[in-house]
Amino acid sequence: MQVITLSELKTNTGKYISLANEEDIYVTRNGKQVARITSAKTNKIAAAKTLFGILPSDVDLDKARAERHSK
Repeated sequence: MQVITLSELKTNTGKYISLANEEDIYVTRNGKQVARITSAKTNKIAAAKTLFGILPSDVDLDKARAERHSK
């Protein structure tokens, strides 16, 4: 995780876009966080872990995918 100012982002945009593939970049303006730059790649394991405790224990991902595509 890196925290940078908006001015720094404007000056080195390419650098921080490349770095976002490896870690989240938090952008601040006047000392307040205003944006987060993150990778476009989806980390499926991290996404699934955020759902822990929310999804029922009998959830079947293949069945859910098939149901979603049938609509």
